[in-house]
Amino acid sequence: MRVTRHIVIDESELTEHFIHASGPGGQNVNKVATAVELRFDARRSPALNDAVRARLATLAGRRLSGDGILVITAQRFRSQARNREDARARLAALIAAAATPPRPRRATRPSRAAKQRRLDEKRHVGTRKRERRGSGWD
Repeated sequence: MRVTRHIVIDESELTEHFIHASGPGGQNVNKVATAVELRFDARRSPALNDAVRARLATLAGRRLSGDGILVITAQRFRSQARNREDARARLAALIAAAATPPRPRRATRPSRAAKQRRLDEKRHVGTRKRERRGSGWD
């Protein structure tokens, strides 16, 4: 499975397990296991470098187990084939997002006019609050 130009995941690294899906499906939902649980061992995958692996761990959140296995459950569709495609597409999108490094933040300073606007607003709010206060002898 090709994720990016540089990242290609071998099919043998993916494990699929079919489970009963919740939601609509009529009588079919109780008989056919249409939901897909896709497992990918991100920690041991040779296709990912350490930087991508670290960003993937952050992006995956609870979907990444303590053993480094990424679990994606797809049950959006009623057919097993479409759920398989959906799970693989979601895995590819997650890895592609982890493959792009974050842009470094450039430090900026507020302009003099922006500082003046902030101070004017603070002064205005303070005046409004002061005017709202009564003498306390009502």
